[in-house]
Amino acid sequence: MPAAFTTATARNIFYGGSVFFILLFLGMTLDTERKLPNYDQRTQLENPKVVAGKRIWETNNCIGCHTLLGEGAYFAPELGNVYKRRGPEFIKAWMKAQPSGTPGRRQMPQFNLTEQQLDELVAFLKYASEINTSNWPPNIEG
Repeated sequence: MPAAFTTATARNIFYGGSVFFILLFLGMTLDTERKLPNYDQRTQLENPKVVAGKRIWETNNCIGCHTLLGEGAYFAPELGNVYKRRGPEFIKAWMKAQPSGTPGRRQMPQFNLTEQQLDELVAFLKYASEINTSNWPPNIEG
């Protein structure tokens, strides 16, 4: 083993490492592109009801209490899979019945959404539930 770390050795390590990490980056990029939803699934967000439901989600700051696909506050339940767990009628009835007034439970405010707004919010939650999250959250209740 040579006693000195030569310039040629340093250059070879630099170029070899650079090539390795460039190939690693390209491989990870290709893997991500392969796993992304197909074009039809991504364009579903162009559905006017889904867009309107997302706007309701944002203007009422639902993410201030709930998580959606793991993002948001942890004050209230995860809603990324609520459509699959509970269904559209339950979601609408739950929104209309708030606050529940149950002692010792956190209370959700009444947003006084119209039937159309509830349908739009449900359409957005349905869209969110169809996103491939690789089994996230691990707990079905979030």
